[in-house]
Amino acid sequence: MSENDPQFATAHVLTNIAALEALYAEPSAASLSKEVDYLHPHYRAFVEKSPFCLLSTMNDKGGDCSPRGDAPGFVQMLDDRTLLLPDRRGNNRLDSLRNIMTDPRVGLLFLVPGVNETLRISGTARISTDPELIARFIVDGKAPTTVLVVSVLSVFFQCARALVRSHLWSPEVQIPRTALPSTGTILTAISGGNFDGAAYDRELPERMRKTLY
Repeated sequence: MSENDPQFATAHVLTNIAALEALYAEPSAASLSKEVDYLHPHYRAFVEKSPFCLLSTMNDKGGDCSPRGDAPGFVQMLDDRTLLLPDRRGNNRLDSLRNIMTDPRVGLLFLVPGVNETLRISGTARISTDPELIARFIVDGKAPTTVLVVSVLSVFFQCARALVRSHLWSPEVQIPRTALPSTGTILTAISGGNFDGAAYDRELPERMRKTLY
């Protein structure tokens, strides 16, 4: 069977949960017992130490995922079932925020440099302009435009295998930025030459410095 065969796309696609589960062993007791519906003190420690997380949302094209980062503890815990995530300056596409307006379901994956376990949180989010919440996140005199208020429904740690296999924190696997196309190069190519990518790349460091917050 070749990839051009109409059967190729479906011949080996699983279509029910029973067939899926038959391929795998039973989940371990540890993998089931680690999940709770609140921010246990040990899980709070991951949030407090994390300078980076991934925010997943849903839209009409499928799933979406966006990076969020700042100094460790940039995601605050209002209580053991509520997280506060500031929306810092970005490209103003508002992808994640638009998605949340129509579907409040979100997922968060917290990473801590040097730590191979990650923290997974699922819940729902709403977008707030509450001045008191926004004031909690002022940096260098600049406030976020909005704050995501995340109601926590599920929390558990992800085991270390993925980061161990990827050697994510190992300096020896890091590659120079020049090994990949620059952002300006990508924009020039995608626009068919109608975007001045060279100027974009040249001005990027100063623009980043001025618009970080």
